[in-house]
Amino acid sequence: MKARALSPRVIDAALAVLVFLAAAVNVVGQDQAGIDGIPMLGFFLLAAASAGLVWRRAFPLVALGVVLAMMVVWTLAGYPSNPVFHLLAGLYAAGRHLPQKWPSLMGLIVALAAAATIQIVDGDPIADIAIVGLFTVLPWYIGRRVRIRGEYATAIRERRSAEAQQTVNDARAAIARELHDVVAHNVTVMTVQAGVARLVVADDPERAQEAIEAVEEAGRRALDELRHLLGVLRPETGTDRMDPQPALHQVDKLAERLRATGMDITVSMDVTSALPVRVDLFAYRIVQEALTNVLKHGGVDAATAVRLSETDGRLAVEVTNTGAVTTVLPGSGRGIVGMQERAGLLGGTFEAGPRPEGGFQVLARLPIGDE
Repeated sequence: MKARALSPRVIDAALAVLVFLAAAVNVVGQDQAGIDGIPMLGFFLLAAASAGLVWRRAFPLVALGVVLAMMVVWTLAGYPSNPVFHLLAGLYAAGRHLPQKWPSLMGLIVALAAAATIQIVDGDPIADIAIVGLFTVLPWYIGRRVRIRGEYATAIRERRSAEAQQTVNDARAAIARELHDVVAHNVTVMTVQAGVARLVVADDPERAQEAIEAVEEAGRRALDELRHLLGVLRPETGTDRMDPQPALHQVDKLAERLRATGMDITVSMDVTSALPVRVDLFAYRIVQEALTNVLKHGGVDAATAVRLSETDGRLAVEVTNTGAVTTVLPGSGRGIVGMQERAGLLGGTFEAGPRPEGGFQVLARLPIGDE
């Protein structure tokens, strides 16, 4: 079984007892009469100062003040030696447990003044006063350094936690974009084809059959892409087939599938450079989402042109259509935002809006070099 860690209060109580015993042994050993030379009031003063150390974490200045008061009374009473162990513990507590620097420093200055005054009253030489001053500063300094290192370690942990949370948020956003692109495109195709089948089933059963087959194919494709995406999220299983991510060379196939819905799509590609994987994927997704929006809002009668070109180290992705808004299918409203986010992640630019001559245009410029 794992041992339970001691609570801070138990540790402080144990420290207070040890300081009391060490101080008692020290003062008794320096008095020629031994324990009989120290009256009961002296041991009461030592116990009272030790009790103050129990609260050194919550009230470090109070604990130090109790110790200093005990030392003053001890000196005025003429008792032998000086209970320095209490002072060392109190100064360490003031350096370690006070969050603000200046109150802690003021506690140190007061302690130095009290210790020097006591030694002057006792008639100690200057050299002894300087040595005691050094040993007075040392525990405070150690406590302060321990606190600063602890605060630095806490800040590092908080920063790493924030970075980890940001990584999780970015991953969630990326997954949301992928899910949106996969589902929105294929469900839109299925919705349009199902509508076509419903309209022509009585007059043109053959075309209705083709539309239903297109619905089936779009559904199967959506499931395949979703299975791939979930496989990326669970790579350790090793049971799912990991198909390659879509890329620009598949834009022709994408256009061919959409032509089956009745869309008029032309594709032109003038790209000779080898594209980075993420640029290739994001460009494909932008084309896919733009064509999905045409299908949603422009209708199958819109003439659509997809142009992919390379200029000055940038890939230009342009999708234009001539259709007016004749069909409005329900959507998430995230299509254009998702395309803009993809372009922004690559350090590119994105524009989308109506064309002066009618229709709509999507234009993204993505850097091909360093991302």
